[in-house]
Formats: sequence, structure tokens, C-alpha cells
Amino acid sequence: MTVNEKICRIQQLMAQENLDGWIIYGSDPHNSEYVCPRWRTREFVTGFSGSAGTVLITRDGADLWVDSRYHIQAESQIQGTMIHLFKVDKPGVPSFFEYLTSNKGRFHRIGTSADCLTKAAYDNLVNEGFEVIPTEDYLDDFWSSRPAVPDFPVRSLADSICGLSARKKLDQVRSRLNGLDYLMISSLDDIAWVLNLRGQDIEFNPVFLSYLLIGKDNAVLFADRQRFSDDVYSSLSKTVDILPYAEVRNCLSSLPSGLKVGLDFARTNMLVFEAFPDGTEFTDQMDITTRMKACKNPIELDGMREAHIQDGAAMVNFFAKVYAAPEGWTEIALTDALQKERDKMPGELGPSFSPIAGYAEHGAMCHYSATPRTSSAIGRGLVVLDTGGLYQMGMTDITRTLLFGEATADEKRDYTLVLKGHLALYRTHFPEGTCGIQLDALASQFLWNNGLMFSHGTGHGVGFCLCVHEGPAGITHRVGSAYAEYPLQVGMVLSDEPGVYLEGRHGVRIENLVAVQKAETTEFGNFLKFEFLTMCPYERNLIDKNLLTSEEIGLIDSYHATVLEKLSPRVTAEGLAYLKEATRPL
Repeated sequence: MTVNEKICRIQQLMAQENLDGWIIYGSDPHNSEYVCPRWRTREFVTGFSGSAGTVLITRDGADLWVDSRYHIQAESQIQGTMIHLFKVDKPGVPSFFEYLTSNKGRFHRIGTSADCLTKAAYDNLVNEGFEVIPTEDYLDDFWSSRPAVPDFPVRSLADSICGLSARKKLDQVRSRLNGLDYLMISSLDDIAWVLNLRGQDIEFNPVFLSYLLIGKDNAVLFADRQRFSDDVYSSLSKTVDILPYAEVRNCLSSLPSGLKVGLDFARTNMLVFEAFPDGTEFTDQMDITTRMKACKNPIELDGMREAHIQDGAAMVNFFAKVYAAPEGWTEIALTDALQKERDKMPGELGPSFSPIAGYAEHGAMCHYSATPRTSSAIGRGLVVLDTGGLYQMGMTDITRTLLFGEATADEKRDYTLVLKGHLALYRTHFPEGTCGIQLDALASQFLWNNGLMFSHGTGHGVGFCLCVHEGPAGITHRVGSAYAEYPLQVGMVLSDEPGVYLEGRHGVRIENLVAVQKAETTEFGNFLKFEFLTMCPYERNLIDKNLLTSEEIGLIDSYHATVLEKLSPRVTAEGLAYLKEATRPL
């Protein structure tokens, strides 16, 4: 079926329930950012393959909302269809919710698949006066080859890697229940973290489909028995009861009435929410485990540091090979070659996300993903290389902008302005309680002063051998974002990744991961700072020293000295030769 034929079939099903619109959020029953093939509904219907976007099927058409990361990609992928594109972040373009509320006359009765409709989304629509109809999943009607619900094996991580046992983590959760009888967790990375388990149901995200109900004296994991080896099951069953994934609603409905239950409305779907008995008293709150896992313990931080040293060695060995023979590369060949170097590192489990390699104008599409059809041959110019590794002891996410041939003055200017913002964010000290939105402008100031900007967030949280995007904190300019307004705390790991994207020309992005650490205590209170975790040289041939202050030059030289010290024992002979040249003092 074509995209238009799929939309027409959904419209026919809408008509049977007298719906004015049907929403596709593109998520799964756990409101995951990335989903397994079964729930890649947005891509199946529209052809748009980005990781974020909302689709509204109307009586006479279809609309797609995407943020600035995907403007160019979405426009290309939906070309020739009936879909109208809303480029969020562009002046005058309404968000999905703004569009709905300003067109209430057209969209009084709205439906969406009940298993992917969160309680928070339901309430937001109802509170605005919409009649919301949780429906069956319409795509089951005509998606004949729809993938099955995954049931891959689940493995355990040793307590020595995680720093705390699952039992101790559960005890810590129980100590924070604050009068609740139960905590219901739908977030897959929270469940994986608290139980020291990892899966493979979602590509690049080591999680598994499950629910977790934590009570004062017991805990129930809803995940199918066949996923666990005898050893894992035997150990796990000493800590939690294990019931089939599909039994979650039956189990919840059998709980006594009048219980106090905490859950995150933004992660809990309507099928699960409505399974609780009448009379249940709900508290809508961020999952306790989300706050706990964001602040890495000392063992987790040490693991993250080691993962970044190994990853840096892989990066340097890769750079040495590329720059020794810079001819004949393509975008896909670059990411394949880098992954081969990562595969040699102890404890490496695979990529932490789908790699990004954008040459020239592709680099201006900040989340461009090369395919065999689109993969460009690399000539003179810039390549934005955004990749990461999943390690047993941690996770990496790094962006470097590569230079092939001689740099132009504009390329040096753009790179150096981005680097200045990257360093400005890293070097700042800030009072305890500071939120990401208060720091975001530090990374943009030099671009702004030159009439340039970027629209994506400056920093996102990163999990410990989990998901590359993790809440609750982030560094972004978006007012009203929960990530922007959550205080940064000691132990959090975030990215520092400003960039600039010139459509049709080139892109630049520089990204290191940073850990929040204590700085000093003064008469004004406690101050925090960032520690660079990423260990990899910047592209010195793109740096315009004339645009740098002496302090910035000192920061770069100091960072490069640390990179040289940490990586020298881990790289090949060819890598060491490259490393010494790349880290020479400016």
C-alpha cells in the first residue's frame, strides 16, 4: 500500500467511529522515545523515519509535526504524499497541541490507539474540551506483515558493575514511597536499571518490554518467563515475583480498592491506568527511579570514565586510518570503519544509537542518517560524525566534525564559534539548584553574536549502559520543557553539543559528555561544575586561533594533554602517531 492508501484506510476506520481525527504518536505502550519494529507506526504510515514526530489523520487529509532536527529529512521523505508538514521551531508554526486547540471546531472527537495513549496526553486533550476515544490499533486492520511483540533474552549485570544490587535499589525506592502503597513503573529503562537487567527488544536501547509494580513488602515484574535463563530467573525470583507481560491488567484489576498508587502519567498508557480498581487514589509523579538513576553512583561513574577511555582509543585509531588514506570514503564506510574499531574494545556491546555521518550539505541535516541510496562519497569538506558505543560498564555519545582537504575561512569560523560555546558551557561553575535552561545560552552566545544559531537542545541526559537519551534533566532553551527546568545534580551525565547548520552547505557539531561534580562551597552556598568524560581530540585544522582567547587556548591545550595521557597506552602505533600530532599545544 502507498502512504496515501494507508491514510485513506485509516480515514475509513475513523468514519466508523465518527472521529474527526486519529493521532499517531509513534511511540509504544511505555511511551519510549525509540521503539521496536512493531510500534514504528509513524514510519509505517507516513514513510518518515525520524525518532520524533506526531501525525494527525483528519477526515480529508493528514498532517505531520517534526522539530528542527528533522525539517529537511521529513520534507524529503513525505514528498509526493497528501501529508502536510508542520516545521516546529519555525516562526509562526504552531505545535501539534496549539494547532488542535485553535481548531476545536474541526476536531471535537479525537481517537488514538489506547495502548499508546498516555494518561497525561488523554488528560491534556480532555481538559481542553476534546472528546477523546481510546480505540483499537487501526493499523492491525491492514498491516499484514506487522512484526510481533519482541521476546528476546534478558541478561543480568553484575552488582560490581552497577554499584548496588537490585534488592538494595528496591529498598531505596521503598524508603521514598512517602505514604504510597505501590509504585507502578512503565518506563523500560527505569525497570532495567532498578533490577540490574538488560535486554535487546529495542535497537540500540538495552531494555525489554515489561512493567514493574513495587509495593512496601513485595515487587512484581511483568515479563515472560522464557526470556530468562535458569540462572537469571533463579536469582531474580528471590527479589521480585515474575508474571507474564500480558497479565499486567489482570493483576492490577485484582488489587484491593482504596490503595494509594504513584505512577507517571506521562509514561502510563490508558489500558494500564484503567485496569486499577475504582477507588484507587493516584499520585501523578515522575518515577522515583528516574531521579535515582540520573545521579550515577561512584561505581557507575568510574565505569563511564573507563568506557570513554576505551571509546577514545577506538576513535583515535579510526582517525589515524582515515587521515592516512583520506580518499575513497563514503558516509556509510566511515561509520562502518569506526564500528570495527569499537568492536575491538573490551566490554563493547555495539552502537548506542544509529550512527550519523553527514558530509557537506548532509551535515546541515543534524539528524541525517545515510542509506545505501543516499550515502555520499567524501570529497573536500566537512563531515559531522555523531556516534556512540554501548559498553558493559557505561555508554558514550560523541560528535566530531572531520575535515577532508583544506578548510575554508567560513568553515574555520563556524567550527571555532561552536567550539567556543562548547568550552564556555564546560568551564562554568554554577550554584546548586541551577537548571539547564539557565545554562543553555552559554553555548550559543558566540554564534548569536555572529548572526548564527542552532535550534536543537544543547545537552541531554545519558544513561549508564542504558538509553542514550535519559531524563529528567537537560540543557535546552525551550521554555516549559520539563528537562530544561529540572535542577542539575552531582552524578548526572549530560551532553555538551552545540552546533551550526547551513542548509545546502555544511554542518558543524562538537559533542562531549560531561559529569556534574562538586566545585566549591562559599558563603553563597554550594557550587557545581562539569567534568569532561569524553576523551578525543578536537580537529585542530579547523580551529582559528585568532577567534580564541588565551583562556580558551589554555582549556583546549589542557584537555588535549589529558587526552594524550589517558589514551596513549590504549592506541595502536599508528594511532599514537596521530594522537601526538592532534594534541600538540595550540
